[in-house]
Amino acid sequence: MSATAQSTRTEIGHVHLMVADLERSIRFYTDVLGFEPAGRVGGVIAFLTSGDYHHRIGLNTRGSRNGAPPAGSTGLFHFAILYPDREALAAAVRMVLAAGIPVDGARDHGVSEAVYVRDPDGIGVELYRDRPRDEWPKSDDGSIALVNDPLDLDELLLVQD
Repeated sequence: MSATAQSTRTEIGHVHLMVADLERSIRFYTDVLGFEPAGRVGGVIAFLTSGDYHHRIGLNTRGSRNGAPPAGSTGLFHFAILYPDREALAAAVRMVLAAGIPVDGARDHGVSEAVYVRDPDGIGVELYRDRPRDEWPKSDDGSIALVNDPLDLDELLLVQD
């Protein structure tokens, strides 16, 4: 099997995060971002899901309970949560703002629109939606022309279902 054939079937299945306070993180990912509880291992690990997948997010306090967020180190920059459309992204951002969570940034990448926040442990979370593929910007050679332009957050928040 070629690497190209393999890569077309390979995707990220879930993210497992080390957090300081399990219950606080569960509340953030369920109450604010809309994930659903999928299971627990004692009082140290929780699994959250969306749809019919076994889990999208694992939260773990083994070795990190009451820990401080890392600063100025290598590691996870952010992970991304894909919403099905612009309306769902706008609804998610409204929930974030209603919960008093600050937005770190909002960017238009040409292929997608993204809003960046931090979870209670300071982990970066990108909330985004992809544009339809036929709207992706292309370079002269036909490759995808990614950009990093500002996203008008006020205009996004006007989008309704």
